[in-house]
Amino acid sequence: MSQCIDVTCVDRCLAEGCEQALDALARCAANSGCGPDDSACVSRACGKQCGRTFEPAPPSPEKETPEPCADASVGSGKAPEEVVGRWSLEAASIRPEERPRFAGQEGGVDVKPRPDYERALVVTPGGCFLLRTKLEDATLGRGNALEIRSWGAFQVDEEKDTVRLWTKSGQAVGPVCGKPRVIGLSQGKFQRPEYSYDVEGDTLTLTAQTPSRQTFQFRRLTREQKERAE
Repeated sequence: MSQCIDVTCVDRCLAEGCEQALDALARCAANSGCGPDDSACVSRACGKQCGRTFEPAPPSPEKETPEPCADASVGSGKAPEEVVGRWSLEAASIRPEERPRFAGQEGGVDVKPRPDYERALVVTPGGCFLLRTKLEDATLGRGNALEIRSWGAFQVDEEKDTVRLWTKSGQAVGPVCGKPRVIGLSQGKFQRPEYSYDVEGDTLTLTAQTPSRQTFQFRRLTREQKERAE
């Protein structure tokens, strides 16, 4: 999941072996008689079902790293001024092999992030990036939520106008089955994608340097949006 930048990638990850389990968890929560905001009640009523869905969800063997870019060694040294800031994923083009799934849908070859999926990109002046994906209970079952973070060096080749997101580590943080989790992702095999990039006004466009030429469009967050995100 931490390797995904677009919503269709997230959909594939969630559908691989867990769709039925998530449906069963959602039915348990719906039939529990608990109030919509009573996560403690849902945890009691559906604890066993939640465990079967997510376990073995490990305890938290490491501490949360809320600001990984505060470590100067994580970044590449410098990022172009026009890409520095906070960005929110607004749209992504569809991979050629996935277009039949979206045939006839409004939006053509572009897809919008799902309402329970939020992708944010932070780029610092020191060349560090932080990708944050929020998965809410609509995806994970009532009472569960995770923010999946991956971070590393934002390495720019100014001659080619390309950037490589050199991911170094990551964490998944949030309540699962009534327990707070900090799940380390540093042992994962992170992708090292390369993109061409373009900044026009408040829009950042990344285009994958692969045969699919998949494109991701980010919108710069306003000050008000930044304050809400924090």
